[in-house]
Amino acid sequence: MYHYDPKSALEELSEEAHLPNPVHMRDMILRARLTPDRSLELNRQFLEYQRHFGEAQKLGKALLDELAA
Repeated sequence: MYHYDPKSALEELSEEAHLPNPVHMRDMILRARLTPDRSLELNRQFLEYQRHFGEAQKLGKALLDELAA
């Protein structure tokens, strides 16, 4: 389970093509020991990840709605 382990999350992504939930991704970032500069950079990347994750969910739901109709 990848909830708090970035290495496991990366393995699952490679094997199953599942993206970690943004909540778990945020937890991984918060638990990492980062310099302030690195923390800011990863936070910027995380915000992009979160935005794209939400967009992919909307698109996936729309596709499933069409297929289920």
